[in-house]
Amino acid sequence: MTSSLSKHFMVFAARECKGSSSLYEHLSEKIAIDDELLKLAAHARQGQPVPNLFFGAVHYLLLKGYGHELREFYASLVNYPRKVTEAFPHFKEFCLTNQLDMIPLLQNKLVQTNEVRRCSYLYPAFCYMYEKTKRPLALIEMGTSAGLQLLWDKYSYSYNSDNEIYGGARSELHIHAEIKGARRPVIFEQSPPVTSRIGLDLHINDLNDPEDYLWLNALIWPEHLERRIHFAKAAQCAKEQTLQFIEGDGVKLLPEIALQIPKESVLCVFHTHVANQIPTEGKQELERCIKKLSEERDVFHLYNNMWDSGLLHLDYYVGGKEYKETLAETEGHARWFQWKL
Repeated sequence: MTSSLSKHFMVFAARECKGSSSLYEHLSEKIAIDDELLKLAAHARQGQPVPNLFFGAVHYLLLKGYGHELREFYASLVNYPRKVTEAFPHFKEFCLTNQLDMIPLLQNKLVQTNEVRRCSYLYPAFCYMYEKTKRPLALIEMGTSAGLQLLWDKYSYSYNSDNEIYGGARSELHIHAEIKGARRPVIFEQSPPVTSRIGLDLHINDLNDPEDYLWLNALIWPEHLERRIHFAKAAQCAKEQTLQFIEGDGVKLLPEIALQIPKESVLCVFHTHVANQIPTEGKQELERCIKKLSEERDVFHLYNNMWDSGLLHLDYYVGGKEYKETLAETEGHARWFQWKL
């Protein structure tokens, strides 16, 4: 078990943290060769991305007010953090001292990062869907967490050095992203119409619950100030909107929920950075379910991290025909994407 976890932390450091979080990159490399911390990390709930969960648990306790010298290395807690190369001894001491508080978090919490910046590539993806059908969109998000991505049409966007503003021009939340490469998606100035917003998850995070809000904040990496600002603004927007949430296994819930959506709307099932937590048989069942629904209506399925990583896929069934397309390559926190069509 510890050898497998060691590889997870090494891969996390190299693929996800490098160039994004120097603190987590350094700590991941150290944890990967520390048996005591790997043993502690092994308490993580099965199916969860262990490094994200482990760092989230530590960050949660620090944000909650646990006093320790480790706080001085977190840009989310101090204005001038200390050098990351000095952090590990303090990190290890904090974890071992507070392991009785960390273990329940590792066993019970879920990695449900609502990375609202991913809406920067969701927006053109939904524009693409609307262009195909010219019908209002009915949204069902799998692994919705707090539902912030269900509101992609409420935020405003800009891309590259373009001064054009797309989406909700009056939104408090403005998201900027880089589109790499020569190809550009069709992006509507005004958002496509949305008729319903339904979020499914094993646990719905209530933004009015201080504990849920704190946990979602803890999942944001310490150096990522802009992500925290985006989260706060999106959370405020969500409190002002009507969203329908249903707790449970989204794959099993989907057929019944789809029956409730009028066929005048096109059904759009989507999820980002969630499917890697679904067992293989669950992914296969989801694909079968989508195909079954297509026998009665047009269906779009937008997703990533299901059978590969870094690519945004769209499987859809329109007019009885099946289509499978790769829309974009995306960076994990959506700082950039490269359109493929």
